[in-house]
Amino acid sequence: MKGWQVLLTEPRLWQALQSSWWIGIAVVLLNLLIAIPAGKTVAFHSFKGKRFFELSFILPILIPSLAVAMGLHMTMIRLGLADHWLGIVVVHLLPSVPYTIKIFHSSFERIGPHLENQAASLGSNKWYSFYSIYFPLLVPSIRSAVFLVFVISLSQYALTALIGGGNVITIATLYFPFLSTAKEAVIASFSLIFAVLPLTVLLLFELLIRIFLPYRKRNR
Repeated sequence: MKGWQVLLTEPRLWQALQSSWWIGIAVVLLNLLIAIPAGKTVAFHSFKGKRFFELSFILPILIPSLAVAMGLHMTMIRLGLADHWLGIVVVHLLPSVPYTIKIFHSSFERIGPHLENQAASLGSNKWYSFYSIYFPLLVPSIRSAVFLVFVISLSQYALTALIGGGNVITIATLYFPFLSTAKEAVIASFSLIFAVLPLTVLLLFELLIRIFLPYRKRNR
């Protein structure tokens, strides 16, 4: 209870929760918009530089995102995105997009293009083919990507502090100073928040998937 008492008396907690949740949602949506078409293109098409593009999937492991963000900081200032949540959303794409592309690249390779080709031979357009064929088959990958990306975004302290300039408070920036207190109850309470937030986002996307999934089991 002492841990929760400390957290609940923190005046910036609610602001940090809101910022983390909405920034994470924006990062997840951008990842899906970028990674699904990119993963499909890499899986089904050959183009110059494809091997180098596939190599970029592991760049977050080889090159620290903070090193790239330091170079982007001046660009963010010129664009007016520094000290703003939009800048944080953009910079959170660095450590997350390569992993998401890899997830959907593997998924499209597993599914293959033959189902879409059959639908096209029957007169279906690409958008309807994606919605009726690929979308139901990609649901497990979408779940994995949503959870992974939100956790990555939620845990970014250095990138958030650098681009946000201390003006944008998230759970990570609020949590980091408490590490020096060495109070286990406070750390445990923060850890519980870190565990619950991704679950709320996963439940939200699960609801959206249930609503928009073209084929659903109906009770008869």
